Amino acid sequence: MVYRGRVVNGQIVLDGDPSIPEGTDVMVDVVSMPTADEPIGKALLRLAGTATGLPPDMSVNHDHYLHGQPKRATR
Repeated sequence: MVYRGRVVNGQIVLDGDPSIPEGTDVMVDVVSMPTADEPIGKALLRLAGTATGLPPDMSVNHDHYLHGQPKRATR
């Protein structure tokens, strides 16, 4: 199960009423979201080069792999 929430005064507050039993072990995965002060390009650059296992022609043929379009010729 995945719950969303935020930190308020140093405590994690979950959205809604998830009613998780007291004493339940949980794992917190901190998601870095771009702020209004950070340009979206800078936020996207953090992801640059992190994809693995992609075909070598993915940049040219992304429409083929994602949407089934005919492959483009690669050089």
